[in-house]
Amino acid sequence: MRKDDIEIKVAKLNLTKEDFVSNQMVRWCPGCGDHAVLNSFEKILPQLGVKKEDFVVVSGIGCSSRFPYYVDTFGIHGIHGRAAPIASGIKITNPELSVWMITGDGDSLAIGGNHFIHVLRRNIDINIMLFNNMIYGLTKGQYSPTSPRGSVTKTSPQGTIEHSFNPGELVLGAQGTFFARVIDTNPKLMSDIFIEAYKHNGTSMIEILQNCVIFNDKVHAYLTAKETKHDSQLILKHGRPMTFGNENDKGLVLDGLKLKVVKIGENGISEKDLLVHDQYDPDPTMALMLVRMAPPNFPVALGVIRSVANPVYEDNMERLISEAQETSPMKSVDDLLHSGNTWEV
Repeated sequence: MRKDDIEIKVAKLNLTKEDFVSNQMVRWCPGCGDHAVLNSFEKILPQLGVKKEDFVVVSGIGCSSRFPYYVDTFGIHGIHGRAAPIASGIKITNPELSVWMITGDGDSLAIGGNHFIHVLRRNIDINIMLFNNMIYGLTKGQYSPTSPRGSVTKTSPQGTIEHSFNPGELVLGAQGTFFARVIDTNPKLMSDIFIEAYKHNGTSMIEILQNCVIFNDKVHAYLTAKETKHDSQLILKHGRPMTFGNENDKGLVLDGLKLKVVKIGENGISEKDLLVHDQYDPDPTMALMLVRMAPPNFPVALGVIRSVANPVYEDNMERLISEAQETSPMKSVDDLLHSGNTWEV
């Protein structure tokens, strides 16, 4: 799918957000972070230069997976954990479509975990939005693969004893080419990241830190509380120093082989000493360090963490099909059936 000349296509199509607002009642709890995600998504669709009939929204099972009903595009509400193969099949058979896969931490990282890592490995040109509220919300509060160890839930009344997944680590381990992280309280950043994900050629994976007000309220409070959010959020921008803090006076440097938080102005540290973000670096070492950062010792990295170029699956598949068609002596099924030894009975 050609993604250049977006501005020209946008002007020609003349679409607005209202063109993508569904007539279905949105059945998410009041205060759920999903509302902010939906609003940001509907806003960016007219900005992509894609015809309305060329969008497909695919989901599995979960609160987030109601998404296809709430966007006025083509969509498929699939079965638990199976959004990735459905989205993959759609994109491979019709590469001109813009395919968006909506999923949750339970849907994609538990029952759908195998599909999740393989769609990333194959680098199929779809966009994945993974809502991470660290709980099973639709089924009423069981711990999920991202619930921190010790979480007290309906299925872990003494606290879960399992190690939790870090979605960013999974993406990098599966050789994912695009990983970004946003939080549902920052709709402007969400919109910007959605557009960046669309422009990327290959599988783009966006982890959305999202709040479940009923079964895991304030799970991301360390990131959203007014008193702490500036010290706990590092919003990355390509080519810019990695700074954060209430006065934007803190930053990251390398201390040997590890990251270290420093304060500008102390111990002779200036902004030029800080690490500069390079989202296009093909070496995933720094990206891995960034996705693993967590309070209290580090801020959480938000924004586009990794965006690298690699061959896209469906492009290679189309090339192989064309080469086979040009070189094969068989041009039809009849040619195949009548090849080699045949018998009449």
